[in-house]
Amino acid sequence: MTKRQPSATDAQTRWDPTQQRILDAAEMLITQRGVQGVTIAELARSSGFSRPTIYRSWAGADDVVRSTLLRRVLLLIADIPTAATRAELVADVLRFSAEFRADPLYGALLAREPEVFTRYTLHRFGASQRAILDWLARSLSSAQDGGTVRAGDPGEIAVMLLLIAQSALLSHGTVSELIDDDAWERELRIALDGHLRP
Repeated sequence: MTKRQPSATDAQTRWDPTQQRILDAAEMLITQRGVQGVTIAELARSSGFSRPTIYRSWAGADDVVRSTLLRRVLLLIADIPTAATRAELVADVLRFSAEFRADPLYGALLAREPEVFTRYTLHRFGASQRAILDWLARSLSSAQDGGTVRAGDPGEIAVMLLLIAQSALLSHGTVSELIDDDAWERELRIALDGHLRP
């Protein structure tokens, strides 16, 4: 059996210590007040850095929010190793989904501002989604080598895999009265496995 290798992440190296502190402040603001609570003035106050310091790295509050969301995604996938089999990949997607919903930042957004995901993930394909796609494509390629995932372009399969999981995740709250958590996870597992099966 192939040993699973951890996936690489630059969540801690992409941003310097000053930028990390600003992103920490943004994360706190988003969690407590929502995306609308993130302004350059509030970021300066919360981070202890001046507005010009913030503007040296980002064009505005919207860019800071995007970087904050990207950093959280990179941290969430950092400890998920590259899958060697279809079963491992499906389990990893379900694990990521559970951690995404339980994450303080993303959990707060899902509960209070689900429309944020329309703005930041559905209207255009952003860096957060690309990071997830890179992770999925690596695992898909590895599982294809082992023969447990169907043939096809790993990048293309990853896109549909992401859309299936993303749709289920964003709709979870909407359908919670129709399907309990155990059934939701079971049906998502079946959908993911069916999409990948040779």
